[in-house]
Amino acid sequence: MVAKTKTWLVLSLLLLAANCMQHCVYGDTQLPCLFIFGDSLSDNGNNNNLPTAAKSNYNPYGIDFPKGPTGRFTNGRTSIDIIGQLLGFQNFIPPFANLRGSDILKGVNYASGAAGIRIETGTHLGADISLGSQLANHGVILSKIANKLGGFDKAVKYLNKCLYYVNIGSNDYINNYFRPQIYPTSRIYAPDQYAKILIDQLSLYLQTLHDFGARKYVLVGVGAIGCTPNAMSTHGTNGSCVQEMNAAASIYSNKLKSLVDQFNNKFPADSKSIFIDSTAGSLDSSSLGFTVSNAPCCPTREDGHCAPDQMPCKNRNEYVFWDGFHTTEATNLIVALTSYNASNQAFTHPMDIKHLVQSNFVCSF
Repeated sequence: MVAKTKTWLVLSLLLLAANCMQHCVYGDTQLPCLFIFGDSLSDNGNNNNLPTAAKSNYNPYGIDFPKGPTGRFTNGRTSIDIIGQLLGFQNFIPPFANLRGSDILKGVNYASGAAGIRIETGTHLGADISLGSQLANHGVILSKIANKLGGFDKAVKYLNKCLYYVNIGSNDYINNYFRPQIYPTSRIYAPDQYAKILIDQLSLYLQTLHDFGARKYVLVGVGAIGCTPNAMSTHGTNGSCVQEMNAAASIYSNKLKSLVDQFNNKFPADSKSIFIDSTAGSLDSSSLGFTVSNAPCCPTREDGHCAPDQMPCKNRNEYVFWDGFHTTEATNLIVALTSYNASNQAFTHPMDIKHLVQSNFVCSF
């Protein structure tokens, strides 16, 4: 019975993927543009030329990506890459660091590995582009769009139709709060206080985006960061999740979900936000066909990233995690499909991405 259930779930997801790709990827986009803010879960090259250890433009990263290593922290596509395809974008949204020949009217990816909501987050690894700096970069793009369209008001009206995907906060815990030897935050703030500070800052940034024309937000919560291979290895839990880390992340995610409700109540007529409880740790990995959920597919360095030029596992579709922190494309596909068209309403709130952009739908499933 378990085997039949596993097969049914996997086949259902594959059929949904095929259906979405057939109807949308090669048709019209469901909305004109997609702007991406975040960290290494979404970064597709913004860290490549930064002086930081948090980069992934080397083998074996990108082993299953058509262009090889690009700066994506996985073996193939990220979740937002796949979501973009489901939305009908024929090309991946380009990184801000490399916009040569790109149509910025279709969107820009500002995400940066190791970045956080707080400006100091991840800086022990080197330079990164914090969320505040990502918004500053978006301001640069807004000015260019205004020049293209003939004025700021026209640019804002155009951007009203776009989707804003914000997936950040994990590093504020992994590379800040839970590194007390480097950052003082855990000595100053209790978990609830720290989560409130992060949410308050994020709220200000989202308000800035609203002032810039954003009206449709996808806000992704911090997942079960205590279930990453690096967390379990570092804490010596022998394969068990680090509950202290998961509990802190859960406090943040619950507050983020409440923030979504607050924004929806504040802007009921012209704006809509959704919350995605997206995490590898919450996946029922065995029922989805994964056989390895607590070990990385690639040989890793001490810091949890793939060791350069080392051979990864061959059965990559059976691994939840690619390296010590980041998930495989197989996991990203499930997260993307569930975010886009959620069969479990507990995963998205108050709706999924499909319904968020439904007013602009060209295709239906």
